[in-house]
Amino acid sequence: MSDLDVDMLVVGAGPVGLFGAYYAGARGLRTAVVDSLSQVGGQVTAMYPEKQIYDIAGFPSVSGRQLIANLVEQAAPYEPTYLLGQEAQRLERSPQGRLQVKTSTGTDISAGAVIVTGGIGTFTPRPLPAGEEFLGRGLAYFVPDSAEYAGRDVVVVGGGDSAVDWALMLHPIARSVTLVHRRAAFRAHHASVEQLKASSVEIVVNAQVIAALGGDLLEHVELSTGRTLPCQRLVAALGFTANLGPLREWGLDLHDNRHLVVDSAMRTNVPGIFAAGDIADYDGKVRLVATGFGEVATAVNNAAVYLDPGAQLFPGHSTDQPVPA
Repeated sequence: MSDLDVDMLVVGAGPVGLFGAYYAGARGLRTAVVDSLSQVGGQVTAMYPEKQIYDIAGFPSVSGRQLIANLVEQAAPYEPTYLLGQEAQRLERSPQGRLQVKTSTGTDISAGAVIVTGGIGTFTPRPLPAGEEFLGRGLAYFVPDSAEYAGRDVVVVGGGDSAVDWALMLHPIARSVTLVHRRAAFRAHHASVEQLKASSVEIVVNAQVIAALGGDLLEHVELSTGRTLPCQRLVAALGFTANLGPLREWGLDLHDNRHLVVDSAMRTNVPGIFAAGDIADYDGKVRLVATGFGEVATAVNNAAVYLDPGAQLFPGHSTDQPVPA
């Protein structure tokens, strides 16, 4: 028995996967979205939530965070099921031809079709060498809601875009924000670093967090420089590792051992499995979010015909289709 039975399973909750959830809903398909991260947004949320994006059609400028919020809102009327914090692992096919996917948490999903929109694969946060015992009790790898940081002493660890973005986002509402980086040079965008230097954020370089201290909740962190900082919220932004993981065992044709080969209908070599976004590969591929939106629309519409050969490939114009209340 399956824990969840849907028409379409989207593997990957980044911007392309979220738009796929909207489009599947618009075609009347019951949809689930699975992602190994604990929140939606993929690379955008994980790496540059506050960065402005300029190549999304119709938006002269939109922050990564706002783009993801808009995509979630767009899909919401069709009520996709989100399965976050779990990885799509084993794939089997039922006697009836349906695709059976088991996740890392043991959830069994039965789907008529699968669209893989997993970017460059499963994202796993690089762990903080010290303080893992406070995960969920002060330590976090994401900042989905800034409100819980209000009035707190916050320490952000890292030197990339996400670390700098989160420090800039939190310093107006936190009691204090300290950015700790093990090097003097930052990987983050130069303009963001200059903005950081002009802010009230304290920047500590050539240092690392070597201990987290507290009782039930985090209270202080100790640095390699010998300083002890008050800290009720510790944000570890040390980057992510990414790989295809269990998808390698699905029998899919790969290019460069990293991307899924698709045809012009975004079909992989496995019947019922499609791919779109950065993970998909074909001659002339351009890896942009803007490209991925068109690819996933193509994938969903071709998947709809795969599910029902009598269905029309062309979905009709969205202006002619009322959105559910």
